Amino acid sequence: MSPVLLFLDIDGTLVPFGADRPYPVYEAAFPLPETAAHPLLSRVDPALGARLARLAALGCEPVWATTWGDDANTCLAPWLGLPALPAVDWPDEDQDEGEEAPAGPRGLHWKTRPLVARAAGRPFVWVDDEITDADRAWVAAHHPAPALLHRVDHRYGLTDRDFAVLAEWVTDARGPAAR
Repeated sequence: MSPVLLFLDIDGTLVPFGADRPYPVYEAAFPLPETAAHPLLSRVDPALGARLARLAALGCEPVWATTWGDDANTCLAPWLGLPALPAVDWPDEDQDEGEEAPAGPRGLHWKTRPLVARAAGRPFVWVDDEITDADRAWVAAHHPAPALLHRVDHRYGLTDRDFAVLAEWVTDARGPAAR
């Protein structure tokens, strides 16, 4: 069985917007890499890397689902102790000049369709702080495999409770053989 795709947003998910300063415990122990010029990187708890690696060990394939582009692998992955991860290649707005995509339901996130296309029928988890019921309904209607659209509170980013939900879902989605 293929691993469950784990689509990871960064802003509001790994970078909590409620953090007003760097993680004090990690500031001295985990100095920012010299290549890390992103102003929000010090808000990211570097211990998240080990937790994401544990999810991967349960049968996930982490994929960046962010607008950070190359910065996700050059800045964030080293900070978290993760290898370079594949990233969703977002379509350009003007890529299909003359062809308009059919209108989606009101409130559908711009990432929803590209993530379903990237999943290509595989089970997936999407972790983001902007997921709505419109996204959940659209995925349920247009994606044949199990999918968990997990909304994270942007003030705190990923928490223990979020990781517990993700680990349980991934284990269940992989079936009894994964337990």
